[in-house]
Amino acid sequence: MTDSPVALITGGGSGIGAAVARRLLDAGHRVTVTGRGEDRLRAFAEELGRPQGLLTVVGNAAEYDQVRAAVELTLKEFGRLDTVVANAGFATHDTVAGGDPAGWSEMVLTNVLGPALLIRASIDALKETRGRIVLVGSVAGHVHTPGNIYGATKWAVTGLAENARREVTEFGVGVTLISPGRVETPFWDSYGSLPPGHLLTADQLAESIVWAIGQPSGVDVNTVVVRPIGQPN
Repeated sequence: MTDSPVALITGGGSGIGAAVARRLLDAGHRVTVTGRGEDRLRAFAEELGRPQGLLTVVGNAAEYDQVRAAVELTLKEFGRLDTVVANAGFATHDTVAGGDPAGWSEMVLTNVLGPALLIRASIDALKETRGRIVLVGSVAGHVHTPGNIYGATKWAVTGLAENARREVTEFGVGVTLISPGRVETPFWDSYGSLPPGHLLTADQLAESIVWAIGQPSGVDVNTVVVRPIGQPN
């Protein structure tokens, strides 16, 4: 067990992050999941039977001290770090011309600053294992939609992934951007309902993320766009 790979997932207590954590644990990884909701993390751990290979850490993905503390706790508990998954994020589901700016700062900090902080906090440990950085982007970071502030944050993540890759590839660290289309997760809770049309499940998307994590040593898969069949944009 002490030699099994270790992953740290931000926003891992529900939705996509939780689905990835379950699959990695089933595959023999040890996993740290972070999130701002202590109750949600506790419920997730209890749902899985509090496995020995799971560490839950309460923390804000947009606060560097808390991100760094999660990395340090992971290294202390498990002794290594092979993969980080920047999954924490949310949408205000409004537009630049008609939305409420009160929620934009937190969204930008979580969605854009958060992944950058995770890279910075983990890169020294990932150099040692020649590990992988996975950034969860969005189709909205590749396709323009009218006034979409959330989409703008994901365009930034698209750029961050390639900029980071160009820096860390010389260290033997891989960078993968996973850009999902519509996924049936708690992401839509603040929207009020699920969007119309076909949706991926969190488990379906998690399979793509785990596939990217499991690429052979020396292989760097960089951009993966995953849509449900039937989503045209």
